[in-house]
Order: sequence, then structure tokens, then C-alpha cells
Amino acid sequence: MIASEPLTVLGIETSCDETSAAVLVGAPGGAAGDIRLASCVILSQDVHRVYRGVVPELASRAHLKAVGPVVDRALEEAATVLDRVDLIAVTAGPGLVGALLVGVSYAKGLALATGTPLVGVHHLEAHLFGTALDDPAAVPPFVGLIVSGGHSLLLDAPRWGEYRLLGRTRDDAVGEAFDKVGALLGLGFPGGPAIEREAARGDARYRFPRPMLHGGQRPGDPDYFDLSMSGLKTALVHAARASADLASDRPHLARGFQDAVIEVLVAKVVRAVDLTGRPRVVLGGGVACNQALKQALAQALAERGAKLHAPTPRIATDNAAMIARAGLFRAGEAGRVVDAEARLPFPGLSLL
Repeated sequence: MIASEPLTVLGIETSCDETSAAVLVGAPGGAAGDIRLASCVILSQDVHRVYRGVVPELASRAHLKAVGPVVDRALEEAATVLDRVDLIAVTAGPGLVGALLVGVSYAKGLALATGTPLVGVHHLEAHLFGTALDDPAAVPPFVGLIVSGGHSLLLDAPRWGEYRLLGRTRDDAVGEAFDKVGALLGLGFPGGPAIEREAARGDARYRFPRPMLHGGQRPGDPDYFDLSMSGLKTALVHAARASADLASDRPHLARGFQDAVIEVLVAKVVRAVDLTGRPRVVLGGGVACNQALKQALAQALAERGAKLHAPTPRIATDNAAMIARAGLFRAGEAGRVVDAEARLPFPGLSLL
């Protein structure tokens, strides 16, 4: 499917615990500023708070109930109808396979019933496009940092659709580490916002390890860009267990953990900017909501003449607006088979 005229795209997102639909209008090759987001509806699943983490089966059941009404509401808010949609874009992966199947199956049904072209979208590539929805200047070439509950990637993006992998997490994603530490400290789920609030009240009395970060590293070393959260979590576990008054120490533990994560992320991003010479960094994923991280990154990049482009909280978390935007870019791939894949390969990704 190739078109130069503006397309109305219906995006559908069900990769984890948000059911979302959005309507976006724009030309596949048009400038970012020419793209209009007509609606975006996001329904979050609160049931997972009880279990302090996402329960895949419960997520799938919630998507089944919500996907139809959410799509209807997105069309209504965009003042349009399904017959006027030119392209359906749906998250094909990565994510929870049961949750993905709900969205993909629903999108296939709509496409079959209406004859509308369908394109599958990679969730992580969509996070990069999502930032560009908020900030039209967030375009290649850039260094991309995607930090979410399930994924952590550091990329070089010379152009849309072409990416070089610089680094990734070797164990937990950054967002997952925030959630686990939040649960450990009794802060509930999701852990990221709660830890940020607690850390704002704490001081720097706890200094935890900065995993995979030391002065002896050089470009080309296996750990130069990679991340690891497991050792940091273990250090926090020991500190929490050794505390004689966890309630009093909680803000300082949260501060120590957050400081360590931010220092590592900033150092890795700075290394990537120094190596590639890119003038901008695009941040994506749920952890992009963390104000302390954004402030630290912006300051470090400004010292090198580079700029940080970060999404608003609504676009940082999982949403269908970014799926519709990535689908608009991938409109030429409509007609290919779309299947739900929990470990869908990142399109156009090559090793450094």
C-alpha cells in the first residue's frame, strides 16, 4: 500500500496492560508537523496492582472486554467512522502473547469485515515514533533510548526504519527493576512513579553499585553500552533487610536506587552521543516519565551541544497513538501476514 495523500489510520495497542485505540491522519511520507492526532483512548488495567505485577491471563481477559468499546470511543472522539479508515495498524509484538493476540485478532476481524488494509507494528519502534508525535523535531539522525517495563535498548538511528543496536539490558528492563524495587519497599505497583515520589524526599546517604559502568571500559567492550539491573536490585535488597527502620529509610533507599539507575543511563547515552556524533537523543518508554532522568539527560547532553527529546507522560506509556504513527510509516507493508509474536524482531535493526 503506497499513498501520497493523507491517510486516516486506526491504531490498536494491547501488548501488555493498556487497551488503547487512536485515530491519526497524515501522509506516509509527510513531515512530522503535518500529522494530526485526532483521538487517543487509553484504558489501564488496575487489577494488576493487587498482585504487584502484570498477570498475563488477567491482562488478556481485560483486553477482550475492552478492545471493542475502546476502538468505538476512539472513532467517536475523532468524529469519524470505520468506513472512513484507510489503514489499520496493530501492535504485533513484542509483548505478552495472549494480550497481543487479542489486538491482532480484533484488527484482523475489522480489516476482513471492511476490506481495510492492515499493517503490523513493532511496539518498540513505535515508542520512537511516539516521541515525534509530541515533538516534531524528534527525527533522525538520533540516539534512541527506550526504557520501559519490558525492554531497555540503546540505538543509533541514522534514518527512520534503519537502526543500529548499541546496547541492551542483560537481565531486567529498567522499568521492571523499578517495579520490583517498588514492591520490595512496599510502594505498590507500578513502582516507577512511587519510587520517584519517595526519592524526592530522600537524601544520598545510600550509594549503590553502578552496574556495568567503570572507567576502564572502552568502545568495543561487550559491556560498554549494555545495561544490567540484577546486581543493583540485590544491593538494595541487602540494604533494606539491614535497615532497623525501613519506614524511615524508604525515601533514602529509593533515592539511592534511582540515582544509580540514572547515572548509568546518562553515562551510556553520553557514550553513544560521543561515538556517533548525533545531535539529538530521543527518549521513549514508560520510564521516560521520570523527571529526574529527563533533567539529568538534558543537562549532560547540553554540555555536549546535543538535545534531549522526550515524550509527554501520555505518549511515554503504552498507547495506540504511537502505533498509528508507526503504522503510517509502515503503510507500504500493508498486505503482509500479521501474527502476534512475543519476541518480534526489531525491524531494520543491525548490530553496531
